[in-house]
Amino acid sequence: MPESPRWLVKVGRDAEARFILGRLRGEEDGVADAEYQDIKAIVRLEQDNSQSTSYFAMFFGIKQGKLHTARRVQLVIWLQILQEWIGIAGITIYGPEIFTIAGIAAKDRQWVSGLNDITYMLATLICVFTLDRIGRRWTLYWGAVGQGICCFAAGGLSYATQNATGAYKTHVGGAAVFFVYLYTAIFGATWLTVPWLYPAEIFPLQVRAKGNAWGVVGWSIGNGWCVLLLPTIFAALNEKTLYIFGGVNALSILVVWALYPETNQRTLEEMNLVFAADSIWNWEAERNFAVLKAENPGLVRAAKGGSMSVDVDPETGLPATGGEKEEGGRRMSLIAGQKEG
Repeated sequence: MPESPRWLVKVGRDAEARFILGRLRGEEDGVADAEYQDIKAIVRLEQDNSQSTSYFAMFFGIKQGKLHTARRVQLVIWLQILQEWIGIAGITIYGPEIFTIAGIAAKDRQWVSGLNDITYMLATLICVFTLDRIGRRWTLYWGAVGQGICCFAAGGLSYATQNATGAYKTHVGGAAVFFVYLYTAIFGATWLTVPWLYPAEIFPLQVRAKGNAWGVVGWSIGNGWCVLLLPTIFAALNEKTLYIFGGVNALSILVVWALYPETNQRTLEEMNLVFAADSIWNWEAERNFAVLKAENPGLVRAAKGGSMSVDVDPETGLPATGGEKEEGGRRMSLIAGQKEG
């Protein structure tokens, strides 16, 4: 597998980057050469703005202009926290206890839990075929719906098991275990993947690695918080804990719909245009992107090809009308107030 052309240019291996782009894009119509020049411009931009790429600057949005990096940091952190609180930490760590509540005998709990983990692993293959077909947002939507149903069903059936006897108890307990299995399968096909993929798709090149690191911070907070509280919650609520997870799944649908833009089939540069809106709401970001697309078709075509070198109003941070322009032999960057040589 070849290295990323962006990374190769960043470390000074320009010839390799140009060769790979030629193999990927072809040598016709100068597409590969144009993208290569755009990537070089982005790397220069990174070097010129290195003072604004620290973790501190990212978190507080210092010297970020219309890139709104701080908003992106918050999105990846909270997506990882949601990933933990939709129930996977509880079901993975406390699987045997859940199976006990569902009426599984002590001698069977470990292998039933182990089989659940195997199902979880195999289910991750599903997203290979669905993720790019339906997009990140819809993957999270259907995952949250399915997981929420499974949590409420498993919780209700576990409660019913405690009041059942004989063969009926066995059947109800088996149904509760089925929904736990189904939950982990759905999670493996949806929410397991997207929160780890999303940071790599929304941050500008110059802070992409650090953006992924912020995602790990979110996972650490969510996982640690969840694991510390779950013993107390399970002790107090028993199977009703699953209702909390079901409720968080319902909440996550609204959060994703309102705050998280779609990244599927969009370049890093296009995501910069999406996040150029001052509003935190996704519909405003998409509306702003649609306006940019309608008023500056050349700008969006440049972003689609990987270009950041576009004419931007230094006061507003938005692209100036007329697409790409030159001013005194220097092209304006997407970052307000920055110019490319």
